[in-house]
Amino acid sequence: MCGIIGYAGRREAGPVVVGGLKKLEYRGYDSFGFAISGSKIAVYKKNGRISDFNESEFSANGSLGIGHTRWATHGVPDDKNAHPHMDCSGKIAIVHNGIIENYAELRKELISEGHIFTSDTDSEIIAHLLEKYYDGDLLSAVTKTTEFLDGAYAILALCEDEKRIVAARQSSPLVLGIGDGEIFASSDITPMLEYTQKVIFLEDGDIVSFDKSSLLIMNAGKEVSRESELIDWDIDAARKGGFDHFMLKEIYEEPDVFYNAFYFEPEEEFVSKIRDADEITVVGCGTSYHAGLIFRYLMEEYAGMPVRVEIASEASYFKPRPGSFIIAVSQSGETADTLAVLRQAKSAGCTTMAVTNVCGSSITRVADYSLFMRAGPEISVAATKSFIAQVAVFMRLVDELSDKTLSESFTGIHRVIEECLMVDVDAAVSMCKGAKNLFFIGRGAYYPVSLEGALKLKEITYIHAEGYPAGELKHGPFSLLDEDTPVVAVCPEHDSRALMISNIREIKSRGSPVIALGGAGDIDLEEIADVFIPLPKAPESGDIITSSVILQLLAYRTAVAMGRDVDKPRNLAKSVTVV
Repeated sequence: MCGIIGYAGRREAGPVVVGGLKKLEYRGYDSFGFAISGSKIAVYKKNGRISDFNESEFSANGSLGIGHTRWATHGVPDDKNAHPHMDCSGKIAIVHNGIIENYAELRKELISEGHIFTSDTDSEIIAHLLEKYYDGDLLSAVTKTTEFLDGAYAILALCEDEKRIVAARQSSPLVLGIGDGEIFASSDITPMLEYTQKVIFLEDGDIVSFDKSSLLIMNAGKEVSRESELIDWDIDAARKGGFDHFMLKEIYEEPDVFYNAFYFEPEEEFVSKIRDADEITVVGCGTSYHAGLIFRYLMEEYAGMPVRVEIASEASYFKPRPGSFIIAVSQSGETADTLAVLRQAKSAGCTTMAVTNVCGSSITRVADYSLFMRAGPEISVAATKSFIAQVAVFMRLVDELSDKTLSESFTGIHRVIEECLMVDVDAAVSMCKGAKNLFFIGRGAYYPVSLEGALKLKEITYIHAEGYPAGELKHGPFSLLDEDTPVVAVCPEHDSRALMISNIREIKSRGSPVIALGGAGDIDLEEIADVFIPLPKAPESGDIITSSVILQLLAYRTAVAMGRDVDKPRNLAKSVTVV
């Protein structure tokens, strides 16, 4: 869960690599570093954030460079554990994203051979293995080194004696950007968008050698060809555009995001396969899991079809059955746990489909079918518009499987979402920012909405928050209710409303203040809630979207009020590419 970038071209590599790392910082911001190859390899690495880097601290000339921004897994965040890592000679530098599972035994062996380690990371063993196998050909050394590595890796390597970069990929994302007299390698496409939109998505087992004008891709000892693709994102989509934070910008993009994700024509072939499947299972992590839960409720209600939903990190313990239709959900398309389940399902003979935001990502190359969310780049670590896009895609599938029960009434839903952006949540923010614990509750499809609301709040405010089915509070959590524990109740006009009102009264009788989201003019909620947030009038099931947007705004405004780093919450990274 780190970001790496490499550059070979006609420009000075330093500014390109530093600028690229700043665009990758959402992938990890414990420490950073880069190596620039000119007459020698110059290395700079430091604990802290690349966004705080003072460029006057380091300068080096050279048209080859590699860089890394770290999310720590092995070794604490400090200068010595920052990448790049060097071999004993100081002539080879590497950056690495992933986890080398057998690093301990390799490290022990290399130390016995006289290699001196200067960090606590698993990554450093790669540099020493390259030193061991280097005989004047970096490509050969990388190829030999990968034979000994167990685990996930995207590697970029430089050697002082060669004017090229060698890269390798296994179960960790790596994409090439092909420009005019320059080639890029990166964890994702955002660092290269201002230079090129022509990209190549590498596959597992690929080992690549490139300089500014030549490119060689090898796999299993043979030269292979990978088709390039044109990406229609532009650099402006990855900039703040006048907003204080990327998260707020991305929330404000949600009206268009929902419209673009909902109004597509799914292929009849995979719609038919879903209809005919023995069972349907959705797998995902975090926000993607919550979107899958909403799909489950909607499929039951509108299509009369049961759906299993599993947390990807746990789903691997349950063997998928042939005849199952497996839907894997991942914003990045690189989520390691989700990919593992998808591969397991493929091996079991299941039909598989990916729901993702990134064309050409790993998940799309494994799955039989892919549905693209078309949400554009999402930079803030907390998923907002990607969640809305996932739910929109799922709603469209429900629409197809239930004789168009949603699409007619959803014609103006994007305008209703725009109304949500104007809703005043200040009173709720005042209540939340002083709390140490909060509960979010809902029933039916509004239960996963509550789960997602609690997740957003805890991610960016660091307030402990939990989502619960409203009826479950009395089975234990009631013991935690008091005047210092607010409860956020999602209670729109729905079949469950009467029961929700009863649950809210039970909560109030225990002394907890209540923030209630409900239909405008709901007299009961206005009377009983300490803070009432009226939802704009939406079509049936549209309140799933409107309440989600408002809970995102509540989390955002609370985090800002508390002075939190909204886009880069502590200990988290955007794309979880390790298991």
